[in-house]
Amino acid sequence: MGIEAVLALLEASPETPACVVSLSGNQAVRLPLMECVQMTIGVQKAMDEKRFDDAVKLRGRSFENNLNVYKALSHMKISALPPPTPFSVAVLNVGAPAAGMNAAVRSAVRLGISEGHKMLAVTDGFDGFMNGQIKEIKWGDVGGWTGQGGSLLGTKRTLPVNNLKAIAEQIRLHKISALLLIGGFEAYLGLLELLAGRAKYDEFCIPMVMVPATVSNNVPGSDFSVGADTALNAIADTCDRIKQSASGTKRRVFIIETMGGYCGYLASMSGLSAGADISYIFEEKFDIQELQANVRHLTAKMKTSVQRGLVLRNEHCSENYTTDFIYQLYSEEGKGIFDCRKNVLGHMQQGGSPSPFDRNFGTKIAAKAMQWISDKVNLYYRQGRVFANSQDSACLLGMRRRTLVFQPVSELRDITDFKHRIPKEQWWMDLRPLMKILAKYNVDFDMPIAGKIEHLRQNGTFESRNTIAI
Repeated sequence: MGIEAVLALLEASPETPACVVSLSGNQAVRLPLMECVQMTIGVQKAMDEKRFDDAVKLRGRSFENNLNVYKALSHMKISALPPPTPFSVAVLNVGAPAAGMNAAVRSAVRLGISEGHKMLAVTDGFDGFMNGQIKEIKWGDVGGWTGQGGSLLGTKRTLPVNNLKAIAEQIRLHKISALLLIGGFEAYLGLLELLAGRAKYDEFCIPMVMVPATVSNNVPGSDFSVGADTALNAIADTCDRIKQSASGTKRRVFIIETMGGYCGYLASMSGLSAGADISYIFEEKFDIQELQANVRHLTAKMKTSVQRGLVLRNEHCSENYTTDFIYQLYSEEGKGIFDCRKNVLGHMQQGGSPSPFDRNFGTKIAAKAMQWISDKVNLYYRQGRVFANSQDSACLLGMRRRTLVFQPVSELRDITDFKHRIPKEQWWMDLRPLMKILAKYNVDFDMPIAGKIEHLRQNGTFESRNTIAI
C-alpha cells in the first residue's frame, strides 16, 4: 500500500482527484477520496435514522457477507432450520496440518447443517476414509474450534490412488453425496486422483471441492492458502526476537531457514515484513557470485549505524547452497567484520493458534464451498441419488487477485509444476525487488499493473468487478 501511495503521487496530475489507497484481496486499489467521504457520511446518516439494513449495504458487499456468515454460524435456530435433505456431505483434512483448518471445518459443518444436510467427519484423511473412520458431526461438536491450531479431525499425507476401491465402498456405505477436502498440495493431488477414479467407480461421480490450507501457500489456483498467514506471523515474530537479541551485539548477521518446500512464499513475504537484507528461494536462481555480492553488501552495511544483518533461506532453494554452506561462507568472508549465527525454524511455523486472518479466511472460504456443494447436489440429484460426472463438478476454490473463484481441478494441471509441487507462476514474485530496494540494493522496481482510480457504487462495492474482502 505504501508503494501504491507513492506511485499515485508520482503519476498524479493537477487534474487527478484525491484518492484513498485501500486493500482488496491481495491488491492495493485507489478510491476517490470524496466518494469515500460521502459513503461514510451516508452510513452515519442511515444509522442515525435507524435504517440499519441500508447502513449494512452501504458498508459494502464484503461487510454484508461477513455479517450474514457470522449470523449463520453463531446460533442455530431450530425453528429456522429447513427440512432435512437426502444429502450427506463428508469433510476431511488432507496433508500437513495448517492453522485455520479447524475454523474451516466448523464453518462447513454448521453451514451444511443449516442447509439441512447430514454432515460427516472423516478422521485421519484418506487413511481414515478407506478404513471407515467416518461419523456424523453435529453443530455442538465443532464449538470452540475457530481458535484451535492444528487439525482436530486428524490429517495425513496419504493419497487415495492405491485405495480407490476401499474409498468408493465407504462412499457407497455411508451414502455420501458430496466431498469437501481441506488441505494443501496432497489434497490437490488427491482430488485429481478421485476425479480420475470416476472412470472406474461411479461412487466418485459426486460434487467434490477443495479448500486450500497449507503453510507453504503452494496450491495452484489460489493466491492464498489457509494457514500461510499464521506461519508468516510466526516467522516475522521470531525474526524480530532474534534481531532484538542482537540489539546490544554489533556486527552480527543472522541466517534463518524457513519452511515451504520448493515454494519461496514464506521466505519472501517474511523477508519483506521482517526487513531482511536478502532471501534465497528456489524460484529465483542464484550463484556464488551473487552470494559474494550479498556478503559485500553486508560488509558495507556494518559501516553504517545499523550493524546487523538478516538473511532468509527457503529450505529447498538450492541443493548445493545449503543453510550450512551459506553460514560457513558468510562466516569466512565476513571474518573480522561481522560474525554469523544460524537458526532453522522448523515445525514451529506449523503450530500455534491461527491468526485472525486465517480464522476469518478459513471460515469464509469454507462457507462459500458449502454453498457451492448445496447448489451442486440439488442440480445433480436424479432418481434418488446424486450423479455428477462433468469436469466442473470437481473444483478447487481459490482466491484469485480479488475474487473467490471455483476452478475445475482438471484445468489446473497445465499451470502446475508437479515435480516441485508449486504453481508455474506466482503473484508474489513481483514483490521481490521491493525487498532489495528496502535493503538499499541498487535495483529497479516495476509495478506489473499500473494503478487506476476505481469508483464506488452506492452499495459500497467497487465498480470494476465483483470483489470479496478478506
